[in-house]
Amino acid sequence: MNIKSFGILTAASVILMTGSANANLLFDIYAGGTYGYGGYTLYTDGDNFSKSAQSYGAILGMDIPMFRIELEYNYMDTDALSLNLGLINAYFKLPTPIAKPYIGVGIGSTFDSKYEPTSTTSIEIKDVMAYQGMLGLTLDLPIIPFNIDIEGRVLYAPDLYEIAHNTTDLLQYEGRVKLRYMF
Repeated sequence: MNIKSFGILTAASVILMTGSANANLLFDIYAGGTYGYGGYTLYTDGDNFSKSAQSYGAILGMDIPMFRIELEYNYMDTDALSLNLGLINAYFKLPTPIAKPYIGVGIGSTFDSKYEPTSTTSIEIKDVMAYQGMLGLTLDLPIIPFNIDIEGRVLYAPDLYEIAHNTTDLLQYEGRVKLRYMF
């Protein structure tokens, strides 16, 4: 078989395999929501400040047999810090039948966020890069079109804001639950 015939055969196979998501032939598109609870620490020149935090989010992604790629919006809410995040995540998962362990990384940016340490002080947070790492377990129940992810996440955003030439870094850590609807 020559290269041209092999290329045409491969292209035809890929086109024919893009059936419905329920057939699980090539990839699944999904959308969902997240809820997380944990804490955050602000680091400013050797000093640190920690508080509890919760987060809410929305995701849209594509699930390929051993990989997952998703877009994520995340809102972190605390008594003093309101943080909006847009992230692109990539996951590697083990191909086990029902419980699928995975590891993932993400990169994105903060936007339209603020820090209010007191009722009279408000600090506008600049748009900065944010990085995250995730470790979790997907429960893929064969009968229902939902997947449930249980994961631990660590988020790092350097140089979140600056006061008197001192920059502040953010480290957020949380346990998170995702509910994903598979189309």
